[in-house]
Amino acid sequence: MIRTLVTQFLVCLMGIISLTVQAQEVTIELGPDEIGLNETFSIKVTITNDKIKSYDEFPDITGFQKQGLSQSSSMNVINGQVTSTNSIIQYYKATRKGTFNVEPFSVKINGNDVAHPGKSVTVGDPRSSQRRSGAFDAFDDLFGRETRDEPEFIEIEDDAFFASSVDKSEVYVGEGFNVSLAFYMSETNQAPFQFYEPGRQLDEILKKMKPSNAWEENFNITNIQPERVTLNGKNYVKYKVYEATFFPFSDGEITIPSIAWEMIKYRVARNPTFFGSNRLEDFKTFYSSAKSVKVKPLPAHPLRNEVSVGVFQLRENVQAFDAQTGEGFTYNFGVSGEGNINSISAPRTKQIHKLNTFDPNVRQQINRGGGKVNGIKEFNYYLTINEPGEVNLSDHFEWIYFNPREAKYDTLRPSAVINVVGESKVNQAISRQRLGGLYDLIEVESNKLSYQRYKYYFSIFINLLLLASVVLLAVLIIRKNSNG
Repeated sequence: MIRTLVTQFLVCLMGIISLTVQAQEVTIELGPDEIGLNETFSIKVTITNDKIKSYDEFPDITGFQKQGLSQSSSMNVINGQVTSTNSIIQYYKATRKGTFNVEPFSVKINGNDVAHPGKSVTVGDPRSSQRRSGAFDAFDDLFGRETRDEPEFIEIEDDAFFASSVDKSEVYVGEGFNVSLAFYMSETNQAPFQFYEPGRQLDEILKKMKPSNAWEENFNITNIQPERVTLNGKNYVKYKVYEATFFPFSDGEITIPSIAWEMIKYRVARNPTFFGSNRLEDFKTFYSSAKSVKVKPLPAHPLRNEVSVGVFQLRENVQAFDAQTGEGFTYNFGVSGEGNINSISAPRTKQIHKLNTFDPNVRQQINRGGGKVNGIKEFNYYLTINEPGEVNLSDHFEWIYFNPREAKYDTLRPSAVINVVGESKVNQAISRQRLGGLYDLIEVESNKLSYQRYKYYFSIFINLLLLASVVLLAVLIIRKNSNG
């Protein structure tokens, strides 16, 4: 009996689940085939009897720009049966007139792909607002059914510009100079602007602007933030779109070309109305001035092709100033300051017979901000000293660089002094090293010189060789006489 009830319950439950699944439906609805330039196009996804828990990005459409998303939901009760719908709508703004294709696409809703074959959309001239409800007719009845003329849009004179900036006009090879691109708009500007695909524009700009003979440290601007600045006594709002520091590899001249930057600039209605659109999207391209930076060669020096260039300081750290002979300890040689941190190489070492060094572990940190690149690069050494005494690390390590501010080479040397105590470990260190090869035969070989040992055998070999030669010569003479 109980088994029968359980079976019936499971059958009913599966039936309810089946009905629920069958009742779910996902549809995609596209906007009209024809719209005006001042109207929006949309893609609407609707799911019935379920919530929209997750969804992918909607497709990009050539000739349109994404404007935003909205969601809506509704619920109907008919004869006791509840039906719910949830929708998500992506809006698109046309950027120009023409006929555009919405290519076939799919959107993943709640983990399931929903496909649509797409269609073509024609964008025509801007349209005046249409009467969408009886409320508009009531206004017309009250104020008169005058024929509304197409609105006239005018362009407002703007007070804005786009500029590239460099913080130095002359640098040495390896010395960094800062480059930034920014859009400036005066605080009294009345023309409405909006950024137009800054990421795509930057990708194209940097392909042409980046010098091939320089290392780039990009400040990676992800959000365009307003910044108030004063130029020639006038207040502006600055929108920085790119910033980097370049470190040239060779002398000559680096040119930052004139940059074209496109902004959305709206035309405004000459006679604004309560109904309809009072502005029309348009475009304006701004051009920056070209900039050039002279790159000078470094002064003559045996290491001028190897040294780093910048303003640096030494940061050293030792775990102990007292050490035992033969026991290892760590020493940290850090170079910090302003410059190309990536190019910093390990310090030069002077080999001392009683100080053993191993290849260091390297760690670096780079900070980009305030128009400068600075940081630190650390070389962590493991050292052993085999003889007691006082060891000045300045006799072992040195780091040579070029200071562009003072226009001269400089050297960073450690100040640490290690006090080593204990017995000498030099002989033990040598004995621990396996010389191998020839040295392994020392214990088993005879102390006599090798030429004395093999002299007797060598003489026998020579005598036999001479005897064989005489016999061969005699045979040849006998054969010659017998033939004659």
